[in-house]
Amino acid sequence: MRIRSAVLSDAQAILGIYAPYITDTCISFETEVPSIEEFGTRIEKIKLDYPYLVCESDGKVAGFAYASKHRERAAYRYSVDVSVYVAPAYQRQGIGSALYTELFEQLCGQSIYTVFAGIALPNDNSTALHKKFGFAQVGIYHNVGYKMGRWLDVMWMEKPLAVYNIPEVKSERFI
Repeated sequence: MRIRSAVLSDAQAILGIYAPYITDTCISFETEVPSIEEFGTRIEKIKLDYPYLVCESDGKVAGFAYASKHRERAAYRYSVDVSVYVAPAYQRQGIGSALYTELFEQLCGQSIYTVFAGIALPNDNSTALHKKFGFAQVGIYHNVGYKMGRWLDVMWMEKPLAVYNIPEVKSERFI
């Protein structure tokens, strides 16, 4: 097993893992599989600011994880949303845990203090993984999404990555 930064040429393999979550489940709230070009653009855009990782096993991309902006306003800049997906053939082999371990380490190095995960319910496997990593539930958005003929709830969980101190201010203006 090898964790590394995703590159544009991984887009097809990553989309191959992700597409069934779109078409066959309510885990992703996307309803249309993006084109490979659009998906590659997403990866490159995220990598401008945050880690986007893949896990290789047996020479194949077996899973991926990434962080993304939590909200647009500047005061949210020390928080991110995180996601992890593992191909069905590689589940229950520690790949999701390995990806999250590396992702959180890299985010600590970027002065990220809090990570959030939104989990479409029910999803016992994802809930268990996040609890294993010390995430705590902060709330449930009820009936926030509609997919596959039903209304869906999303549980939001959070995990602190660092002690909440006053971050070093670099070029921020105070009025």
